[in-house]
Amino acid sequence: MKLDTMYRELGICDQVLEYGKKIEKELEERFAAIDETAEYNQMKVLKAMQDARVSDIHFAATTGYGYNDLGRDTLEEVYAKAFHGESALVRPQLVSGTHALHIALSGNLRPGDELLSPVGKPYDTLEEVIGIRDSVGSLKEYGVSYCQVDLLADGSFDYEGIRHSLNEKTRLVTIQRSKGYDTRPTLSVAQIGELIAFIKKLRPDVICMVDNCYGEFVERTEPSDVGADMMVGSLIKNPGGGLAPVGGYIVGRKDCIDRAAFRLTAPGLGKEVGASLGLNQQLFQGFFLAPAVVAGALKGAIFAANVYGRLGFSVVPDKTQSRHDIIQAVTFGTPEGVIAFCEGIQAAAPVDSYVAPEPWDMPGYDAPVIMAAGAFVQGSSIELSADGPIKPPYAVYFQGGLTWWHAKFGILKSLQKLVDAGIVNIGSL
Repeated sequence: MKLDTMYRELGICDQVLEYGKKIEKELEERFAAIDETAEYNQMKVLKAMQDARVSDIHFAATTGYGYNDLGRDTLEEVYAKAFHGESALVRPQLVSGTHALHIALSGNLRPGDELLSPVGKPYDTLEEVIGIRDSVGSLKEYGVSYCQVDLLADGSFDYEGIRHSLNEKTRLVTIQRSKGYDTRPTLSVAQIGELIAFIKKLRPDVICMVDNCYGEFVERTEPSDVGADMMVGSLIKNPGGGLAPVGGYIVGRKDCIDRAAFRLTAPGLGKEVGASLGLNQQLFQGFFLAPAVVAGALKGAIFAANVYGRLGFSVVPDKTQSRHDIIQAVTFGTPEGVIAFCEGIQAAAPVDSYVAPEPWDMPGYDAPVIMAAGAFVQGSSIELSADGPIKPPYAVYFQGGLTWWHAKFGILKSLQKLVDAGIVNIGSL
């Protein structure tokens, strides 16, 4: 059976298929460069695992308190070595990226301290963690104040505003690498390094934390290579490689990681407890596969930028810009466009493909959110997924795909839904 026939059986018309083929052909050179980066990162992970002397004994399960969990401790050593940090906290008890960020922040901030974001508003779910939106247990309730410096109109850092905002109370600076539900550019590792160097020159004692969600293994270096004191992420995004069923990580300076560990468990216990519950093999293997999985997701994001950018939609990053995370934003300008796109992504899924996603009032957000994710792991955004708030400018955020071919199919299916709904016309292309 011909490949085109398989696509037709999966609901892709000839017109959409030929449009996709044309774009894919033009991206061969960029895809080759992505594969080179993935190969470099694969060797980086492999070296970390070999240097940590990973053995099958490290896949054994522990229960209860988890004292002397060799697998857990070795996994954290692997993360620290691969990301060039002094220490790491990698735990299934970190239930999400937001939770990992909360632990890193609350473990290293004290009453009277101030938290500074020099890159504008953080991701929606952090607003209640910080206290931008009032919530029980927020940092604000514990006497931590918050200051924000927005990016300039061109997306660059407002260095004078940052200089003015740094004060004797500033204890920690949080830098969000990815865009969140915003259409600003994602920050490159080099840009993050420049920002950290500027801050450290003014205040060497300030802790610089980077929310690295969606950015791991996209480049050959990570924020921890350019001065970040802590780097935080979710295992059901890039570093879990699609195999991690839960978890988060914090990598960086030993004193910062220790304080985070005392917050996660209890003072005096820290990293010494926390059973791995038989998950170690999946976490090790997912991390090993992550560079290849991220490469496929990255190709899918670039493919999406070109598919929709050439149709006249605003896309961030644009068709030719360098990539620093796996997220592709597409602005449709109408709720109907966002919903149709997400319906296509859901219809392309291996799980729950027959389900139609609908906007709903999701906890932690200030507007209804639509999420498409027929995933093996609930909420796993390294798997093929898309989501967005149903509010202006009506942008959707696409990411993931455990393989390039699945990411490609998801974009073709999303386009097919938009064509069928009369929102997009590709007749003249």
